[in-house]
Amino acid sequence: MKGKGYIKLLAAIIVIAILGVVALVGVNKDHAMSARDVKLGLDLAGGVSITYETVKEDPTADELNDTVYKMQKRAEAFSTEAQVYPEGDRRITVAIPDITDADEVLEQLGDAGNIYFVYGMSDKGVANISTSTDPVSGETKYVLARSMDEIIADGDVVVDGSHISGADAQIVTDQIGRRMNVVSLSFNGPGTSRFATATGYCAGYSTGDLHNIIAIIYDNEVVSAPGVMSAITDGKAQIEGQKTYEEANILATTIRIGALPLELSVLRYYVESAKLGLDALTTSLIAGLIGFILIIVFMIAFYRIPGLASALALLFYIELMIICLNVFNVTLTLPGIAGIILSVGMAVDANVIIFTRIREEIGSGKTVRSAIKVGFHKALSAIVDGNVTTIIAAIVLFALGSGTVVGFAQTLGIGVILSMLTALLVTKFILGGFHDIGCNKIALYGSKKDKPAKPFVKHFPKFLCVSAACIIVGIVGVCMNYSKYDAPFNYGLDFAGGTATSITFDDGIPADAQSRIEKLVLDTVNEKAELSTVSSENMITVKTKELSTENRALLTKAFEDEFGITDENLSTTSVGSTVSGEMKRDALVAVIVATICMLVYIWIRFRNINFAVAAVVALIHDVLIVVALYAIDSAGITVGNTFIACLLTIVGYSINATIVIFDRVRENLAENHNRYTNAEIVDKSITQTFSRSINTSLTTFIAVLFLAIMGATSVKEFAIPLIVGIIAGTFSSICLTGGLWYTLQKKFKKEA
Repeated sequence: MKGKGYIKLLAAIIVIAILGVVALVGVNKDHAMSARDVKLGLDLAGGVSITYETVKEDPTADELNDTVYKMQKRAEAFSTEAQVYPEGDRRITVAIPDITDADEVLEQLGDAGNIYFVYGMSDKGVANISTSTDPVSGETKYVLARSMDEIIADGDVVVDGSHISGADAQIVTDQIGRRMNVVSLSFNGPGTSRFATATGYCAGYSTGDLHNIIAIIYDNEVVSAPGVMSAITDGKAQIEGQKTYEEANILATTIRIGALPLELSVLRYYVESAKLGLDALTTSLIAGLIGFILIIVFMIAFYRIPGLASALALLFYIELMIICLNVFNVTLTLPGIAGIILSVGMAVDANVIIFTRIREEIGSGKTVRSAIKVGFHKALSAIVDGNVTTIIAAIVLFALGSGTVVGFAQTLGIGVILSMLTALLVTKFILGGFHDIGCNKIALYGSKKDKPAKPFVKHFPKFLCVSAACIIVGIVGVCMNYSKYDAPFNYGLDFAGGTATSITFDDGIPADAQSRIEKLVLDTVNEKAELSTVSSENMITVKTKELSTENRALLTKAFEDEFGITDENLSTTSVGSTVSGEMKRDALVAVIVATICMLVYIWIRFRNINFAVAAVVALIHDVLIVVALYAIDSAGITVGNTFIACLLTIVGYSINATIVIFDRVRENLAENHNRYTNAEIVDKSITQTFSRSINTSLTTFIAVLFLAIMGATSVKEFAIPLIVGIIAGTFSSICLTGGLWYTLQKKFKKEA
């Protein structure tokens, strides 16, 4: 038996070591699958992110996809790591890392790609195109013989993108039955007239003569050079000669890209300094490492051998998480790091549930081996139900969120799934190995006897009063905010709209910096500035109404000249009023959708609507407590994009603790046989799970606390409300949910 145990532990250690090497070093010279290969978001790597919206209200799917393709090609001119992706039916987001000149990007990206149909030979006898032979393949192709500026200046452009209304690849049959791959073109009114004149001229020359050719130029390259067989006067033409349908489709797509009629307007943009991102990444990782070490120390000190097994399993989990970020190509952002650290804290929860069950089984007289087996079995339903509800929150965030919130949802979702599998499989495997090598003494695991039940139901009215007082404080804060901000909360840029520039001073904030900045903003762009200072980071953030690209460039230059800093010390965000309004709406929708989904899931799993209603009421309580924090202006936390992620994280986390208690209530009800009243069952269930509730909350609290102390400003604005949410969720799970269920059961159901 000992030999088998040593083999188990050796296998676990080898796997953890191999995964550790992969996570730290990678699998090849490019460090693939390692931590350094994880794709970093712009808030960590620095760069520019711009979101455009089409002026046209109902663009077709082809138009939007062609625009994405065109923008990708444009963005790759700035960086091969650029990403372009659609958001919804009308929006396109462009993310370009390692770029600081946002003005150049904004100026060039939004312009439509230019495509030109030009005469092969001008009427002055000057060739616009010529042939060139590839020295490797020997293929002859057409190239520009002179620049497009010269061609345009001489009036040799037949039509451009503004004259083309459509281009599609088709397969047609000619007069003798041959199938041909062609590109069908259509022109608008002015284009039809110009094309008719040009084709009438070109058709008068023989095939092969440059006068007979109308060349198609995109981005200074000849993409096709068809000859003209006859004058085309109806605005419809076909380009023949493509060998395959794919070749015809590429040409049609290229023409559509250049001829795209969509006009784009800038909705929001972010310019992040790589220096600021690196500092934020470093402090967040250090905070996470400290929290992780303290969690491991706590688990080993409190749970002994099971705690050591969970520590090894958590290490395995972290390594696997890094590899999964690479496998699923997740872009890691600051909120994403917060999601990982939070999921580490939640990963402990499954282990705590299992270990608590093992101690109870040992306390009931079972052997350690039997207790381990039964403990994992009895903990299964609570672990699955709790994690599924958190995954629901992550799915809602991913579906309804945007930007960094999506990154948070990805890391949280992946983290929760991995943590559940790690606890149920890896921890069990390692714990079995420790038992088999002789670590089977009860003292190494601990024993837990049933304690007298505490009267939680009796004190339920008092707990309600405490909650009501906290919520009333939030209501008072909302009323005061209306008088100060003309809004219920101090909305951040994401929700209020506008332009914000963060200035970081290398040698500390100058004493007169605020007055100089206020005067500089007023003199440069004629706007009143709202300033906020983060002394620990030597940073001042300047908020104004939404600035134009020109004014933003002027203000950036003024800051650089005034304080002798570079663009590495500046990061800028601009959000339009349309986007800010949508974000407020999305926040409300996300919380409502997540709550409804959880309500339905709990109802189905527990087959009792009172469990679901009690759980959801407790969730609403937790949300209101956190909202109260946001409403208290002295807390200094603005309501922004992370507000959505914070609320849904709290919803997902809090429901986890509630489900563990309800799972025990369900179990005790099944074993009751009319020996106890519902109130006694509730008190007994909460008492049995009390240590689990406190220990899980404590470990998650530790993980988030160091983020709040050491993290970057954006992470602190996420971590501080999360701490309040953890406390509120623990309170509601222990003190409110059982009493709520008992009250509903008493009113609508008979005694068990």
